[in-house]
Amino acid sequence: MRADSRSARIQVLVAEQAARRGAPVGVVDVCTAAVAALPVGGAGVSVMSDGAASHPLCGTDDISEQLEELQLTLGEGPCVDAFTHGSAVLAPDLLTGGLQDRWPVFADAALEAGARAVFALPLQIGAISPGVLDLYADVPTVLDAEELADALAFADLATLLLLDARVDETGARADASSSDHGCFDDLGGYRAEIDQATGILTVQLGVGIDEAFVRLRAHAYTEGRRLADVAADVVDHRLRFSPDGEPKRTDDGD
Repeated sequence: MRADSRSARIQVLVAEQAARRGAPVGVVDVCTAAVAALPVGGAGVSVMSDGAASHPLCGTDDISEQLEELQLTLGEGPCVDAFTHGSAVLAPDLLTGGLQDRWPVFADAALEAGARAVFALPLQIGAISPGVLDLYADVPTVLDAEELADALAFADLATLLLLDARVDETGARADASSSDHGCFDDLGGYRAEIDQATGILTVQLGVGIDEAFVRLRAHAYTEGRRLADVAADVVDHRLRFSPDGEPKRTDDGD
């Protein structure tokens, strides 16, 4: 299946979940749609950062919520590894000896919570990684190539939604229309511009990628603007950040 066809299908599934909730499309709808489409029992997302406290954002059931809390509390597990290494971590059976050795505390705690298989997919655009999408099953489970591709597409969409500046506790976009599949139309444009703007801020502020992204998103939040719009201003030189003061707008974009 072509990537664009897969992405379009996933977007429709997520929009349908939001319509059932009667709310704007959010990360929680990505989780719910993923559970419906894949051979898993639950899904959760944690917001993660090297420079700030990580926290669970949402989960589809008690077990997924426990898994998010466990991994962030214990500092080990597929979620932590996926974020650290920037690649998917697939654990089809937590009773496997190698996984028991890899996560000695988490594996037992996850099994006790009711999970047998866990799949962690990093939410990532370029150098920016705002979190991880976790999927679990209560029986040993292997995702085939198509299922894994779908899971990665769900993670990709969760990333784009999470990078919107204004999110509530479910990761819902504050300005989205739950009844319109077109609410996804502008998400693809986030990729290059946000990454480029963050890179520019590393130079302007003399900081690393993570801190630059935190500053970019904080400014968008305090100004009540969308992250993509602030990023566009930075890229087009209409907004300049300074390590010694507040960001300043320029009149001519030079």
